[in-house]
Amino acid sequence: MNENKRKKKPRWQEYIFFAVMILIGGVCGWMTTCYMDGFVNDGVSMEQELLMLAVTFVQIFVAMYLQTMIHEAGHLIFGLCSGYRFLSFRVGSFMWVKQDGKVRLKRLTIAGTGGQCLMAPPDMVDGKIPVFLYNLGGSFMNLISAILCLLLHFICGPSSMAGVFFMLMALFGLVGALSNGIPINTGTITNDGYNAMSLRKNPEALRAFWIQMKMCEKMSAGVRIKDMPDEWFYIPSEEAMKNSLVASIGVFTCNRFMDALRFEEADEHMERLLCMENGIIGLHRSMLICDRIFCELVGEKRPERLEEMLNKQQKKFMKSMKTYPSILRTQYAYALLYEKDMNKAEKIKQQFEKYARTYPYPGEITGERELMKTAENHAVDGDI
Repeated sequence: MNENKRKKKPRWQEYIFFAVMILIGGVCGWMTTCYMDGFVNDGVSMEQELLMLAVTFVQIFVAMYLQTMIHEAGHLIFGLCSGYRFLSFRVGSFMWVKQDGKVRLKRLTIAGTGGQCLMAPPDMVDGKIPVFLYNLGGSFMNLISAILCLLLHFICGPSSMAGVFFMLMALFGLVGALSNGIPINTGTITNDGYNAMSLRKNPEALRAFWIQMKMCEKMSAGVRIKDMPDEWFYIPSEEAMKNSLVASIGVFTCNRFMDALRFEEADEHMERLLCMENGIIGLHRSMLICDRIFCELVGEKRPERLEEMLNKQQKKFMKSMKTYPSILRTQYAYALLYEKDMNKAEKIKQQFEKYARTYPYPGEITGERELMKTAENHAVDGDI
């Protein structure tokens, strides 16, 4: 079965997720309408009405942004209480990373995520580590802030500008608590509630979670994935791969083959993973396809295979992740080896170097440069 033609089975969690998003949009629209009607009834001018409408939209954006920060702060606070150590804190594309004992500002954009707090886990004891508070800490903080903001809404007055802002904060806080706390697997990402539930029931998923956190710790220190402990990487059984956390270990194992320039092994395992029914999240699945495109480019360069993998959906994904190093690396190889457009390739390389300066994981950048050098060597061998 081809990975690009697999039909995605509908999940009831997806319906919940989209229903929540529709609800938040409807409530925000209703609140904005009621708020503006109040000014119309007070006899304000059209200019004032447009100004207040603009202010309301700014308030919506600020409320969403602040609740994202509160959510990630919840992971941080409850993680520290559980024995975890700070690694990084990201909101939007801004990421604060602890490196060499200092917290540095970096940039990272991951499609489908508004933020992320990563922490180094405590050592496993009898195959266990605390996971409940760390995973659900963000939802707890969203819920707490929603209750406080609702109280401030009534204190400030429901029809006042401050009152409307606190109501928006309460609304987004509640949505954040529910959409992250209720276990949901959208097929693209899994939320905190789903992870917490999986970890409590599945020892292999728990170890996979621990390995991912340890990998983040090593990556923050500049260690490349090929130099990490061998026992962290393996291809899980087909049954175990149905869990998204365990499935990620299979994905990282393929990434490790890529970092070690073992392209045939990487491509073989990626093809196998992409063709089976498993819990690989959409983000990882699209990244694997991107790596398969690179393997094809430094291999046989079959036009039909490249066209099949680089379809409309994959192009859309790569556009949404246009600043990500591995995406730029593959685009560089495509321009260099398939399109044979040296000018385009050089521009992509310049973009890569631009984003590499603020990328949080230096070891990963070193690996991507090696892959780009591999593409250049193939270009020379092919007399391009």
